[in-house]
Amino acid sequence: MVQNPEIFSLVKGAEEGPTKLNSFDNALLKAGVGDTNLIRMSSIIPPNCELVDHIELPKGALIPIAYAGITSENPGEIISAAIGVGLPENPDEPGLIMEFEDTKPLADVEAIVKQMVVDGYAYRKRKYREILTIGVEHKVEKIATVFAAAVLWYK
Repeated sequence: MVQNPEIFSLVKGAEEGPTKLNSFDNALLKAGVGDTNLIRMSSIIPPNCELVDHIELPKGALIPIAYAGITSENPGEIISAAIGVGLPENPDEPGLIMEFEDTKPLADVEAIVKQMVVDGYAYRKRKYREILTIGVEHKVEKIATVFAAAVLWYK
């Protein structure tokens, strides 16, 4: 049986690169998750999971992560990625992560992702105590990626 993660952290990165894959890899490095293997998950934070500022991830580890990311090859284009995390009113309930990316300013992307959290709690007929967001915006020079994520891990 797989153990539930006990801690989570919010990370972000934006970088250019000579190729789409290199720009994505560079954004992951900027976010602090570039030397790990990301396991993209659906968007639930386990009950009683604690927010921490930083998680020291083992190199090469399989990391559960929910993320938003977008890559563009259009110089001058604005790209943004954000996630919203809804922390439950009752800590014994799961939290909610929503992700969104677009070719819009960060303020627009964050507003959308916050509303997604509000809607997700309404569908579940549960209450949140707080919504956290993290996001990043970048004006493309050549080939760029923006990346925002919730990293889950163990104490």
